[in-house]
Amino acid sequence: MFQIAVIGFGYWGPNLVRNFMAFPGAHVKYVCDRDPIRLSRAKALYPLISTNYLLDDVLNDPSVDAVCIATPVHTHYEIAMSALVAGKHVFVEKPITNNSDLAVKLIDEAEHRNLILMVDHTFVYTGAVRKIHEIVNETNFGKIQYYDSTRVNLGIFQQDVNVLWDLAVHDLSIMLFILDDKPLCVSATGLSLAPGRPEYAAFLTVFFENSIAHINVNWLSPVKIRRTLVGGSGKMIVFDDLESSEKVKIYDKGVSLSEDPDEVHKLLISYRLGDMIAPKLEENEALASAVSHFIACIEKNEKPLSSGKVGLEIVRILEAADKSLSLKGSPIEL
Repeated sequence: MFQIAVIGFGYWGPNLVRNFMAFPGAHVKYVCDRDPIRLSRAKALYPLISTNYLLDDVLNDPSVDAVCIATPVHTHYEIAMSALVAGKHVFVEKPITNNSDLAVKLIDEAEHRNLILMVDHTFVYTGAVRKIHEIVNETNFGKIQYYDSTRVNLGIFQQDVNVLWDLAVHDLSIMLFILDDKPLCVSATGLSLAPGRPEYAAFLTVFFENSIAHINVNWLSPVKIRRTLVGGSGKMIVFDDLESSEKVKIYDKGVSLSEDPDEVHKLLISYRLGDMIAPKLEENEALASAVSHFIACIEKNEKPLSSGKVGLEIVRILEAADKSLSLKGSPIEL
């Protein structure tokens, strides 16, 4: 039985506790938070869990096998490093840190101590994204040409990160999971409500060796949209996460350019219009799959799908995006 400590019982912490408590091979021993009201809420929901204000007391308990961190991003490094030094496996909310140098230190510490460091990029564990990954790797999908996503809503304004670090991080994790391509540089533009405040709306473009990705994120939209397009030379995918059914639709549509040397100057384009299918998806809670994967990685000593190194790559893209924001969209090489 794996003994778990969950640090932070705000927005996401209760979901972590619920899923770890539901997993047959795990038990949440501690919930740690600086807010006594949150600790009281945790105790009311789970009377057998120990609630604690002091993190050191939790980390000094040798029975605790792993620590799950659901606190603001600027606190991730200090808590995660303390947990690793204490010999605990770490499951940390996205993004792994707010600084790539700090992320490298966490990765090195975990490798040095042979501990699992996993980032909760939840979308990678959804049935929809797993199906998309399966589809784009089929021969008839063809070469991926673009990734285009809109992720907007009238949402919670974060105080310590801008909208890219809050929302675009989801698309970056999906993008890196399904695109077998290397990001080369990024360009980003955005706007904040006041000088010195985090950007509430942003447009991010990631240039790859063989494709391009565009991500539109916004905390100030009157409607909630979660729609992604993935274009291949053979087929195309529409992923709408707000659909109750048929979240993923595969279109047998595309274009073909004339390969006749005598016709090249005319740039002839022919359109292919075929069927649309909506494949059956795994019906699972993504976080439950992530929890199961984390424990399996500990048991087998295997690298997680959303490892610290994946988290680091995403942080590097976000850091480059911040630089580009400050330069009004100038491309920044990775």
